[in-house]
Amino acid sequence: MVNIFYGAVAVVLAYFIIFFIIAQLKNDNSIVDVAWGVGFVVVAIYSLIATDDYSLRSIVVSSVTIIWGLRLAYHILKRNWGQGEDFRYQQMREKWGDNQMIRAFFRVFMLQAVILLIISYPLILVNAQPQLDWGLLDSLGLLIWLVGFFFEAVSDKQLSNFLATRNDKEEIMTDGLWNYSRHPNYFGEATMWWGIFLLVSSVDLGLTTIISPIIITLLLLFVSGVPLLEKKYADNKRYQEYAERTNKFFPWFPDEK
Repeated sequence: MVNIFYGAVAVVLAYFIIFFIIAQLKNDNSIVDVAWGVGFVVVAIYSLIATDDYSLRSIVVSSVTIIWGLRLAYHILKRNWGQGEDFRYQQMREKWGDNQMIRAFFRVFMLQAVILLIISYPLILVNAQPQLDWGLLDSLGLLIWLVGFFFEAVSDKQLSNFLATRNDKEEIMTDGLWNYSRHPNYFGEATMWWGIFLLVSSVDLGLTTIISPIIITLLLLFVSGVPLLEKKYADNKRYQEYAERTNKFFPWFPDEK
């Protein structure tokens, strides 16, 4: 099992170094957002084939991760194609000045590599050891993952359609799943990882994988997801009116006052 962990570390570091080189050639550090989703696919495939014990649980956990990672990467690639470097990375580049390359390497690419390894810990663990039979907890975990995937995939699609057809750039998406949460896609992503935790929790040391959904939830709520978009629309009157009646993260019926 230790060898699989070491192997995953080596694979992920090499993977992000390759993307760092591509980013410097393209002068676009935001391609790391595409690398993020595919990185989990790489870990899932590597950790699955690194062992010859293909249990139902291992195949299910690896498969749902691959589905999620590929869909997310495709969505981001399609959204960003031809748009240039994302504004967040442009701000970093301007702030870092002449040291932007070395800082981007450690504070963007290597940092995401480390975070990805921690979050993908359940994948590595479940594929690194013999499995118990499929149980009720596994079914519950898969159901929760499906709920999360629905929220992320559907809300991303609804937002893409809205942005492609709106006439006023100040108009805010408030329909569909966005009527119940200001960030239903982020809620969906966190929910999927809680589902994966339940899928893995019955294996040896499975409960230790709770670090994965905790970290992804905290990142989305307080670091890289929700705060950035809330700050972006802080001066948008329509968004502030929307925020007054709509939950920030957990979906719920809007306040109609």
